[in-house]
Amino acid sequence: MINKRARVAGLAAAAAVVALSLAACSGGADASTPDASKIKSATDVASAGGMDALVAAAKKEGSLNIIATPGDWANYQEIFDGFTKKYGITINPSQDSASSQEEIDAAKKLKGQDTAPDTFDIGSSVALANTEYFAPYKPTGWDDIPDNQKEKDGLWKVGYYGVMAVGYDANKIKTAPNTFDDLLKPEFKGAVALNGNPTQAAAAAGAVAYATLQNGGTLDDLSKGVEWFAKLKKAGNWNAADGKPNTIASGETPVLLDWSFNQKGYATSDTIKGGGVNWKYVVLPGTAYVGYYNQAINKDAPHPAAARLWEEYLYSDAAQNAWLKGGAYPARVDAMEKAGTLDKAEFPGKLDKVAVMTDKQATDAGTLLNSTWANAVG
Repeated sequence: MINKRARVAGLAAAAAVVALSLAACSGGADASTPDASKIKSATDVASAGGMDALVAAAKKEGSLNIIATPGDWANYQEIFDGFTKKYGITINPSQDSASSQEEIDAAKKLKGQDTAPDTFDIGSSVALANTEYFAPYKPTGWDDIPDNQKEKDGLWKVGYYGVMAVGYDANKIKTAPNTFDDLLKPEFKGAVALNGNPTQAAAAAGAVAYATLQNGGTLDDLSKGVEWFAKLKKAGNWNAADGKPNTIASGETPVLLDWSFNQKGYATSDTIKGGGVNWKYVVLPGTAYVGYYNQAINKDAPHPAAARLWEEYLYSDAAQNAWLKGGAYPARVDAMEKAGTLDKAEFPGKLDKVAVMTDKQATDAGTLLNSTWANAVG
């Protein structure tokens, strides 16, 4: 479960791109569908010729290439199944464990090939630094997305977000941690891991931000978080393994700082439970740290219609509720709650006190982590 890259800076979060024409992919447009150039320049469903035309064009392409988005991450499998059932379009996944930056790197490397990614699910720092690779698009439901969770022209927009939490194997850790200082105690010897490297992965960068807040710092400067992890290493409690479902199941990473939707997945995974692991997680008292994951379309997507239809589906009530079921907060949560379309049985309630990075804080955090993490922690 949840073998998702460890993404860069879900920090609105610190430090959560290839060109074949539609004609090449589908044999060309006809009178019933927009031509390739119209689809590639469409910035909303109306400019794509309307939903019926967009669906027809996407079905003609027949495929959607996604990257770094495994089915067991934030309940994505339900979204995949729903999209394919509704539109009959094949989803081609790749590089499930890639980081946000590796998504961009893959788009550069595969540019012009029909295996290039069509879309991105990406942390905020990498999204902000790579807008040149994105196509502007505003899906239906755009107005429901808060202004601070989208780029004004639709280059990127938040799809969902998680809350940073501490997960642990209750069979090995008998007393749940209540503070970050608890993780410095002898019973956590060699136990505390991250989901990826903070310089590349939003889940890991979010953990550093969380440590910063829990140690009296602010999101303007993550130095206190880096210092805390250096202290964790000095105490012998740092675990350098890249925390993933297989390392949890094997017992290699008995404590893992990660997003709430990942923690929920670990706790319910048959594979992890089958390994004799009793996974639990806790959001520590104090300010909750929230990390955004953004949706973007590759400006050179080999399947430009399918990419846009995918975003239309992601911001539908069905997909937004699927993310909610997976332990994430969907971007349209407030509007859906007001409209009565939110799945209240899955809704954990509003977060009272949260910290979310601004664009500048995310950029600064990425710079700080790139310059200090390796020397301080490794």
